[in-house]
Amino acid sequence: MTNDIAVACRGLTKDYGGGHGVCDLNLDVPRGEIFGLIGPNGAGKTTLIRLLMDFIRPDRGAATLLGMDTHRDSVELKRRIGYLPGELMQWPKVSAGYVIGLLAGLRGGVDEGYIESLAERLRLDLARHYEDLSHGNKQKVGLLQAFMARPELLILDEPTLGLDPLMQREFRLLIDEAAEAGATVLLSSHVLAEVELVCDRIALIHDGRLLEVGSLDELRAMRVHRIEAVFTGALDVAGLDRLPRVSEAAISDHRLTCSVQGSVTPLLERLAAANVVELDSREISLEEVFVRAVANESSAAAHR
Repeated sequence: MTNDIAVACRGLTKDYGGGHGVCDLNLDVPRGEIFGLIGPNGAGKTTLIRLLMDFIRPDRGAATLLGMDTHRDSVELKRRIGYLPGELMQWPKVSAGYVIGLLAGLRGGVDEGYIESLAERLRLDLARHYEDLSHGNKQKVGLLQAFMARPELLILDEPTLGLDPLMQREFRLLIDEAAEAGATVLLSSHVLAEVELVCDRIALIHDGRLLEVGSLDELRAMRVHRIEAVFTGALDVAGLDRLPRVSEAAISDHRLTCSVQGSVTPLLERLAAANVVELDSREISLEEVFVRAVANESSAAAHR
C-alpha cells in the first residue's frame, strides 16, 4: 500500500451471511484514476464503500485511502474525501441551501462561489425546501456537497440515480474535470453503459467477490462477437468448432451462427471458401461480458 495508490484493500471481508457482504477483496486504485464498481443490487458495492468510509468495520482484512488507515485516520480522511451515499439523508423543514451551508460549514474552506457555480450547472434551486425536491433534485444536492470542497478522493455510490440524461452528461463533465485536477474517483453503479463512458478501469463484483478487474480495453478483449453468415457453398460445422476461440457454431439452411472471442481471422479464412453472400458481426456489450463472468463464476463454484 504505497502513496501512489489512492484506494488499497487487502483481504477485506465483511460477512453478513447468506452470500451478502464482501469476501477476501483485494483492490488497488492508483491516484488520479476514475474507477468503477459494477454489479447488480446486493452485489457488495455499497458494503465495500461503507467499509472504506469507516461506517462499518471489517471482520478481517484492511484498507487504506490516500495512504492512511481507513479506521485509525477516519476523521482526517473525511476532510479529504467527497462522499455521496447510496441513500440520502432526509432534511425536513429546511432549504437545500441550508443543507449545503451546514455541510460546508462543517467541512470548512469551501468556496461559496463554487457552490453557486455547481448549483447553476446542476440546475438546482437552493431556495427550495429539501423535502419538496424530487428524487433527482435531492440527488443533485448530494452531488453538490460531494464536489463542493474539490476533494482529493471522490467516493460516489450510484451517483446518477434519478438524474435525467442532461444531468448525467453534466455529471460526467464534473468527473472529468475532477480527474484533470488530480482527484481520484471511485464510483459504483449497476448501469454498465454509464460506467463505460467515464471510467479508466472497471471491477465486476458479484456476491461480494471481484470477478474481473481491468481497463476497458482489457475487458473488451473478453468480449465475444456474434457472427451470422449466409453462404451458398459447403461448410463443415464440426471443423468450425475446432477453430481457435470459435464456439456455439450452428448451421441451418445455409445460415451460420457462431461466437468468436478475439480475432475473427481464422473464421473468415474458412468462410472465404464457402462463397459467403451475407455477413453480420455484432460485438456483445459490456453488460453481456458481466453476465458471462457471473455465469462462469457460478459454474466454477458449483464444481468446487
